[in-house]
Amino acid sequence: MPQLDTSTWFITIISSMITLFILFQLKISTQTFPTPPTPKILMTQKTKNPWELKWTKIYSPLSSPQQ
Repeated sequence: MPQLDTSTWFITIISSMITLFILFQLKISTQTFPTPPTPKILMTQKTKNPWELKWTKIYSPLSSPQQ
């Protein structure tokens, strides 16, 4: 029974891989990809809270006047 000649397998596999790599690179380089989204500038409106309209004074117990 004759043996299988495997001496050319290395160069065949390597050349196939290089060819596939080049083909995939060419295929990918011709594709156009959508541009990434740009952030939208939003104007935030500040809501007025009832406690922001009035001036309130907060007394700490230590700063209260002596009786």
